[in-house]
Amino acid sequence: MATTSSPLPRSGARARDGGRDDLQVPPAPAARPRRRRVEGTYYLFLLPAVALFTLFVTLPALYGMVLSLTNSIGFGRSEFVGLSNYAVLFTDPEVLRSYGFTIGFSVATVVLTNVVALALAVGLNARIKAKTALRAVFFLPMVVSGIVIAFVFNYVFSTSLPALAGALGLESMTTSVLADPDTAWIAVVVVTAWQAVPSALIIYLAGLLAIPEEVYEAADLDGAGSRRKFWSITLPLLAGYLVINTVLGFKNFLNAYDVIVGLTDGGPGTSTRSVAMTIFTGFTGGDYAYQMANAVVFFVVTVVISVLQLQIIRRRGVSL
Repeated sequence: MATTSSPLPRSGARARDGGRDDLQVPPAPAARPRRRRVEGTYYLFLLPAVALFTLFVTLPALYGMVLSLTNSIGFGRSEFVGLSNYAVLFTDPEVLRSYGFTIGFSVATVVLTNVVALALAVGLNARIKAKTALRAVFFLPMVVSGIVIAFVFNYVFSTSLPALAGALGLESMTTSVLADPDTAWIAVVVVTAWQAVPSALIIYLAGLLAIPEEVYEAADLDGAGSRRKFWSITLPLLAGYLVINTVLGFKNFLNAYDVIVGLTDGGPGTSTRSVAMTIFTGFTGGDYAYQMANAVVFFVVTVVISVLQLQIIRRRGVSL
């Protein structure tokens, strides 16, 4: 028995679809993600911090910028003088010398701090005896006040080392290094780095602990020595931590004050006077508005250096 099947009404379908065989339905628009509503409680908790920051940081900074355009001595009446303080600032040899010393001192201290901290971190991360006790000893400078450290080293450089050199017959070293403008900055760099090494050491130890042991085991199988493993494995994997220590250290050393005050008080003469010392000295010496202009310029310089460092961090893919 033959069966017949009725054909599909293609012609009618084409007629209804405007001559197309298949009906194409446009995709539905993707739903936009709803923005999460922030509870008012979060703003309530944020308000005290914003208020305190505005009251004790933002408003004094803005008021200081206004005073930098006057001839104020810190109290009493003052007159508007425009940008004359800034014009004198860029031609003042003492101010320019303080900027030169501060930047040079910061670069030298960053290099010394990172070299010593990295060497100690590699040594303390090795399988050595009394590793925990040695770590505690190296962390001690971090918990001591900078001014205390400076006074202790002042006595060492001024009394102990000259006496020891005289006993050994080293006549060239019987004079304190702090009394010579050519060597005083070296003492400042050494003492500042001695205090800053522990904080950098902690970061490097954290980086070393994050390196998988399998990497070193594979290098051992390939016959790599300790020096080769350091330059090919350890140092490249610690590059991000090196950047972090460099950024944080440079930021701290630009604001160096207490160690320099206790060690040399900016001397001999003004050879080791930092920008922070110059500003604070001017505040108490009657140059309030002038040094306030100096503080504004120093703020701009610090921001520019920070922005450049952040660009380096982003290129390295490091997050602080």
